Amino acid sequence: MSQQQEEQEIWKPKTKLGKMVAKGEITDIVEALKHDRPVMEPEIVDQLVDLTEEVILIGGTPGKGGGIRRTVSKRTARMHKSGARYSSNAMSVLGDKNRVIGLGTGESEDTRAAIDAANREAKLNMIHVPKGNGSWEDRGDDRTSIPFAVTGKSGSVTVELKPAPRGTGLACSDEVKKVMELAGIENIWVKTRGQTQTRENLVRATFNALKKLEEMERPEA
Repeated sequence: MSQQQEEQEIWKPKTKLGKMVAKGEITDIVEALKHDRPVMEPEIVDQLVDLTEEVILIGGTPGKGGGIRRTVSKRTARMHKSGARYSSNAMSVLGDKNRVIGLGTGESEDTRAAIDAANREAKLNMIHVPKGNGSWEDRGDDRTSIPFAVTGKSGSVTVELKPAPRGTGLACSDEVKKVMELAGIENIWVKTRGQTQTRENLVRATFNALKKLEEMERPEA
């Protein structure tokens, strides 16, 4: 790799928050998320935390013998004078399996590029997920669940998250389970209503519920 290419890969922050991170004035991702200036550069997240990616299976093609074979991208077509132009849409969730999680969507002519765009948006849409043990059945202090019940909506889908005692595990569908694991939640009850087969709305409603945890978090005594 040439010296010029190496220089191009060096991150040069453009925002005040980015410059603070680059200088080492902010070293914690939660501190950055709670800063009065929003995260507007994905490199800020890259500098502060290691993330795991999960691509949501939002697409589908007819399977052999009927049914739908789920795919990571959904293909759409737009009509132009020159004919139809196709693009791929993707949804991804990024999390550190501990404190933070982000959700993003992306669109491109190429599936990998659509996923990369979704990952970039997810980094700009990171949230802190407070942990707790709000279940009346378990007064332990392991903080493997959530502090209180919350509800999120997206389209026709409603997702209700309830604290669960130790040993319950993740009582939810596979796609919601991906979100819980990336957020570091080990025990939870999940109730869903609406057209949950629409996975974009299901995952977005789950994410919206998690956002309320921070918004509604009660201060510690």
